[in-house]
Amino acid sequence: MKTRNKWLILAGLAAVIALFAAFGLNRGGAVQHFTAKVERGDIDDVVEATGTINAVIMVQVGSQVSGTIAKLNVDFNSRVHKSDVVALIDPALFHGALLQATADLENAKANLVAAQANLEKARAGAVQTKADYDRTVALFNDGVMSQQQLDLAKANFDSANAAVNGAVANVTQAEAQVTQKAAAVTVAQTNLNYTVIRSPIDGTVVARNVDVGQTVAASLQAPTIFTIAQDLTKMWVYTKTDESDVGNIKVGKPVTFKVDAFPKDTFRGVVNQVRMNATMVQSVVTYDTIIEFANPDLKLFPGMTAYVTIPVNTVQNVVKVPNTALRYKPPMAPEQILEIYKQYGIEGGERSVVDTAGAANATQAAPGNQGAPRAPKADSAVVWKLHLDNTLEPVKISIGITDHAYTEVRSVLKGELKPGDDVVIRSVAPKAQGPGALRR
Repeated sequence: MKTRNKWLILAGLAAVIALFAAFGLNRGGAVQHFTAKVERGDIDDVVEATGTINAVIMVQVGSQVSGTIAKLNVDFNSRVHKSDVVALIDPALFHGALLQATADLENAKANLVAAQANLEKARAGAVQTKADYDRTVALFNDGVMSQQQLDLAKANFDSANAAVNGAVANVTQAEAQVTQKAAAVTVAQTNLNYTVIRSPIDGTVVARNVDVGQTVAASLQAPTIFTIAQDLTKMWVYTKTDESDVGNIKVGKPVTFKVDAFPKDTFRGVVNQVRMNATMVQSVVTYDTIIEFANPDLKLFPGMTAYVTIPVNTVQNVVKVPNTALRYKPPMAPEQILEIYKQYGIEGGERSVVDTAGAANATQAAPGNQGAPRAPKADSAVVWKLHLDNTLEPVKISIGITDHAYTEVRSVLKGELKPGDDVVIRSVAPKAQGPGALRR
């Protein structure tokens, strides 16, 4: 009796094992398809890019003279007005240089007065020697004076004229010295004035680069002390856009963007400019698109990263398919896929149809990623419709705009496709299993 029960138990276990094995083999032999629904709705074609928020005008305030920072009147986030004193460089050396230049100017002026006096003296001597010469000439003509006395009077007269010319030259030189020393005084006064750092605009201090007691050297270039943003209530987003998108971006288009600091808020602006200055990084060409927006509450700060969405085109109440369905290909050999295309009358199926937006979505999914250049956009594609008996049917469609998740179906070129149909987005086939059965 025990032996019989033992055999019955063993037989039952064998039957269960056989059942599970058959069930497992049956499941392992089928290709598993993952599908998505064909839908009807709206599609917004947009350009997505990242950018950096900046003030419209950002001024770097520096120092034109070298010295030690003696005083700072403003700090980060301080509001300043034009001509406000924001910093002071120790003026002692520059004040001393001004006093020395002023003394040199006074000395030059005294030398000028002396030169002018010498000129007057030389002119008086010239007048006297000329009178002596004239008398000598008259007396010589009367036979009273000898030729030697006449020659001596003539020499004295010529010497006096030369002395006048020399005195005139000395006066001219003294005047030039006065002008030179006056210029030195002006330079010294200007350098002294430069020790007082003033704000060139009305704005907000967004950066302070020095501390009190720090020495700044302006010998090679002007060191930056402050950075002042003129008006933070009106700002710009400098956006890098792909060269394939700039043709669709028009000045004045409305734009939305988000920032990490306020993930739930959506900010709005308009396209102000598409700059023609191209930037090439790893063979990818981008252009700067300037987005202008209002910031009345001062919520957004310079330097924030903005994730920008620029609308390009919109269609409403259209049939749309997921982009993953456009990229799907059955787990078959290319020859088998071509055979299926021929059976359903699909021509040109041998060409690899690439969904431009879908391919670009892979490179633009991460903000700021300027990936490889996009492929030219195709005007048709093939999707695979799944039937209830787990067979597939290729349907060729004409495609329109995309929102990087769904693509518009403009028309069905071969086959039938309507909202609610299941299209395959991914298939999992057993390793030892050949291509899955298709509807013939």
